[in-house]
Amino acid sequence: MTNIDKTNHTVSSRATVREALERINSLNGVPLTLFATDESGRVEGSVTDGDVRRALLGGIPLSAPVGEAMRREFLSISDGCEPMEIIASARKRGVRLLPRLDSDGRLREIVDLSRTKSILPLDAVLMAGGKGERLRPLTLTTPKPLLEIGGKAIIDYNVDELEANGIERIFVTVNYLKEQIKEHFSAPRRASVVCVEEPRRLGTMGSLSLVEGITSPDLLVMNSDILTNLSFEAMLNHHKAVGADLTMATVGYNVAIPFAILEIDGDRVVGLREKPSFNYSANAGVYIMKREMLSRIAHGEYLDAPDFVERLIADGMKVAHFPISGTWIDIGSPADFKYADELMSRPGK
Repeated sequence: MTNIDKTNHTVSSRATVREALERINSLNGVPLTLFATDESGRVEGSVTDGDVRRALLGGIPLSAPVGEAMRREFLSISDGCEPMEIIASARKRGVRLLPRLDSDGRLREIVDLSRTKSILPLDAVLMAGGKGERLRPLTLTTPKPLLEIGGKAIIDYNVDELEANGIERIFVTVNYLKEQIKEHFSAPRRASVVCVEEPRRLGTMGSLSLVEGITSPDLLVMNSDILTNLSFEAMLNHHKAVGADLTMATVGYNVAIPFAILEIDGDRVVGLREKPSFNYSANAGVYIMKREMLSRIAHGEYLDAPDFVERLIADGMKVAHFPISGTWIDIGSPADFKYADELMSRPGK
């Protein structure tokens, strides 16, 4: 996941302060930060225009090596660390660019926190095999995930959000009009996107048995045809904090009854409730589960999400819920499609 061209933001620690200033001056409005490396490419420090200014005021000449002006203590993401914690600390300090280092301390990439929300230790699976029958005739020749809202394919909103959360491996399960979706993802993206073909409809969870190469300890699974600003980071933190085997995102659903409801005891009316309303938590089609839960899905088995969740509950697994507090639209009907298109077509979206 490359956020920024790292060649523009690196300088040899043996370069002069003048050379570093010239490099910073050439950045033209992007964060004025460089990362100083030794002769083997290991990052030794960071240097900003402010660091150089303070060094010059302290008496360092322009001909001095930039190593004398750089900060040797700097935030970075490296193997074995917790990226989410480092990113949170960087945001508190007002740091925009974070170097991501390999096990030898060499620069793998530079993460731009204005474009990256987090780096989550998750692989993701998007379910994109349905026929979208309620949206016909739109879906007669175009698979529902590729229908455009606000000038952009529905599934791309979700892939973009996964990429913004640092998820580098995305699997897309396909069936109906699968060749169009495979062609859609044939071009390289920030994340690796692999299409997994269903030989027949296997249900929301059944298709997971076909996905090979999942390595993350937890897995994000979601329908590809929803529109949401759910915080995947907050959901993952909740999933881990409560020790859940599976966490499902939920949305509030209100049922208002426009009549008086009778409370009955035998043949007697013992009370009335005038036009009551009831609030429920509904399944939002987004799940985070421990990777080992996949072993509970037989290869090629047809299995929908509700049946899988009930199976886990019956087996004593811990199933948690995470309420979505922001936007969530299930683009399942023409009215939902029209509303989502109008919403995402507004200026600033």
